Amino acid sequence: MAIESGLGWTTYSVDDSGGSARDIRSSVFNLDWTMPRGVQDITALTQSANARLLLLADFSGTFAGGFDDGANLAHTVCKTVSSTSVNRTMAIGISGQTLSNEVLLTDYALTRAQSGEFTFSVPFQLADGVVPTWS
Repeated sequence: MAIESGLGWTTYSVDDSGGSARDIRSSVFNLDWTMPRGVQDITALTQSANARLLLLADFSGTFAGGFDDGANLAHTVCKTVSSTSVNRTMAIGISGQTLSNEVLLTDYALTRAQSGEFTFSVPFQLADGVVPTWS
């Protein structure tokens, strides 16, 4: 078994509002996502332990980084969140593993800290009902 670090990402792209994939790795400092499943409790009165069924799959998370308004970088991708309602393809690739999903970007929060840092944060959620699957 070889545990790997999160270094050396080969792909992190998000579509701009026009549907063009943009490599935003150089603008993004951190990324988190989760792929939870809903659960239905089906415990009968005759049972002494919980019984459950797995339900729908989901995908959501947040990416964050430093403000960079260079051509086709994170600001170009995110600046239209408030004015467009489009699905965007998000592609993640590391260590030969890829995960691509259609997502909705739901906010583009910008922060100018007292120290002078200018950062952003963008939450996202699964858009199209396709089960998130690594390949």
